[in-house]
Amino acid sequence: MKSAVETLNPTRVRLTVEVPFEELKDSLDAAYKKINQQITVKGFRKGKVPARVIDQRFGRGAVLEEAVNDALPKFYTEAVTEAEVDPLGQPEVDITELKDGETLNFTAEVDIRPSIEIPDFSGIEVEVDTVEVTDEDVEKSVEQLRERFASTSPVERAAEEGDVVTLDLEAKVDGEVLEDGVASGVSYTVGSGELLDGIDDAVKGVEAGGEVTFTSELKGGSAAGKEAEVTVKVTQVAARELPELDDDFAQLASEFDTLDELKADSRKRLADMKQYDQATQAQERVLDKLLELVEVPVPEKLLDDEVNTRKHNLEHHQLGQMGLDLEKYLEIQGKTAEEFETETREAAVKGIKTQFVLDALVKQEEYNVSQEELTEHLMRRAASSNMSPDQFAQAIVEQGQVPLLVGEVARGKALAAVVEKATVKDTNGEIVDLDDEEEETEAAEAAAEPTDTAEQKTDATAEDEAGTKAADKAEDKAEEKTEG
Repeated sequence: MKSAVETLNPTRVRLTVEVPFEELKDSLDAAYKKINQQITVKGFRKGKVPARVIDQRFGRGAVLEEAVNDALPKFYTEAVTEAEVDPLGQPEVDITELKDGETLNFTAEVDIRPSIEIPDFSGIEVEVDTVEVTDEDVEKSVEQLRERFASTSPVERAAEEGDVVTLDLEAKVDGEVLEDGVASGVSYTVGSGELLDGIDDAVKGVEAGGEVTFTSELKGGSAAGKEAEVTVKVTQVAARELPELDDDFAQLASEFDTLDELKADSRKRLADMKQYDQATQAQERVLDKLLELVEVPVPEKLLDDEVNTRKHNLEHHQLGQMGLDLEKYLEIQGKTAEEFETETREAAVKGIKTQFVLDALVKQEEYNVSQEELTEHLMRRAASSNMSPDQFAQAIVEQGQVPLLVGEVARGKALAAVVEKATVKDTNGEIVDLDDEEEETEAAEAAAEPTDTAEQKTDATAEDEAGTKAADKAEDKAEEKTEG
């Protein structure tokens, strides 16, 4: 087999491959054997039909088509290896010549991972937020905990902000009561804004037994997005009572004996959270600086696929769970469709560039991933997916995604190494020491998490499917030869 590679642009090549016909012998034998198992010819036992009879009855073209489809992935893989390119996704294969008994020539165009040179990044400097926990922060945290332990008691007065009311609701659209628009005994905190637009203003000032009607756009159900006439009957008004902030509350709400101990723990937890946020901020800003230093061409098809993947995940997974469609989501965000498209594309470009650059750094520095590092990363991913480690690990193995996890960890190590050499200062001008190794690693892996599409494209199954792509063209060529 002979092959040559032509660079079409920094992210795409054309492979030209010439295969002597004798190298198709194994695939031709396999083709005859496969066809033999699928046909019945009078006078011959099943599976024992001679090749010449198959050629006469079913045409040499059918055999050539089967043989070429079987052989193409192998020859394509050999050409890729010989050219020393890193393909992304499936190739576009074109059979340029097929002469029975003489030669098979084909071309394969495929996107490739671009060659990237990593410059000296030791001079990167970034600024991050200062870790500072104020007394106000602590008081707010304790107050939120206090809210969770609030009790309620019925009162004989009109509903006010913060009260918990019990409601019966009925929604009508175009004068008709909706089947799923009736509910009774609904508990609702006035002012929370969690039920229907306009309901807070409607129930304020209404006593138990009172009824009020207002219009609102429904957020979910069979008439989501439509204007409805909603009738609300208040069956009970209850005032919320907060516990006293004292040592008894500390013992009720925590493992601490005193309120001072509870506040000290809250301060520490808030500081830990802000330090993690600071580490994440450092990773992201260092990554942005690194990307500015490197010229990274992005394959257009890969970019289109990544944009479509992001939009699909948003529309069919995230928004679907919230009972929203894209139009309503954009309205809430105050964005136009054009702004959304631009932002999605920019995020996709950054995701792909991030993976390319960090993968190049992993290769350059020869970073390896230990079993312990992989296990720790798996545990974190399982927690973020609300799955047990065993469930998550089983799903990863079944879907063949272990290499994806290895790639995530390696990229995280690469980014952590870049951050370690960077100068990170807070807004007070103080040098920030990101010395919490576990926290730094976790933040780096999160910042370096790859794009789904780019990762899937590089996990090349393309070689195995190259033959299928060429099936029709191989058949055409084969028919030309047998008819001739």
